[in-house]
Amino acid sequence: MRVTPVALLGLAFASPMAHADTTEYTLDPSHTQVQFCWKHFGFSEPCANFTQVTGSIRADNDSPEKSSVEVTIPVKSLDTHVALLDEHLLSKPEFFHPKKYPNITFKSTGIINVDKKDNEFDLVGTLTVNGISRQVVLESELNKRGKHPMWDNAPAVGFEAETTLKRSDFGMDAYVPMVSDKLDVTITVEAIEADAYAAKMAERKKAAGK
Repeated sequence: MRVTPVALLGLAFASPMAHADTTEYTLDPSHTQVQFCWKHFGFSEPCANFTQVTGSIRADNDSPEKSSVEVTIPVKSLDTHVALLDEHLLSKPEFFHPKKYPNITFKSTGIINVDKKDNEFDLVGTLTVNGISRQVVLESELNKRGKHPMWDNAPAVGFEAETTLKRSDFGMDAYVPMVSDKLDVTITVEAIEADAYAAKMAERKKAAGK
């Protein structure tokens, strides 16, 4: 089972280590990845991922169901590991439209089916691709909540999530059914407490002389 930003929130906030008020986390793009896989003429199941994922998590520690997640993914960060395929998907009208719709976005609308014992939950939200919005449910699981040694022991959370999408729901039905309509999506996330994340990034920028 994999994790979603929303699932992570519910469990992280319910933890006795959480503060009494709302905590905000910033996604660490270096350790956050969205991957999707499809079937190719029945012979193989290649996968691609987006290399830039940014966003935030607002965790309501007293009422986890009021927590929220927002994620932005630049379409141009698509990486299929095949340069010609990247070009095809980013330039042909039957696929992505990076000039008109440069970002994919996800905004949570709720957290349901929270299982505190197994650290699992469902993150519900609105996914927008090519300007088309659809409700999706991410089956999620909390990996860990604690101090991150690479971020000066700042509070951090990590989780996995998964869902299944139909690309035709977002205006990308070319070559169906030879190339599957269904996409299996997996997500892995690390998020750092927002103030600590901002301070560390400012420190790194200063050290780089920028």
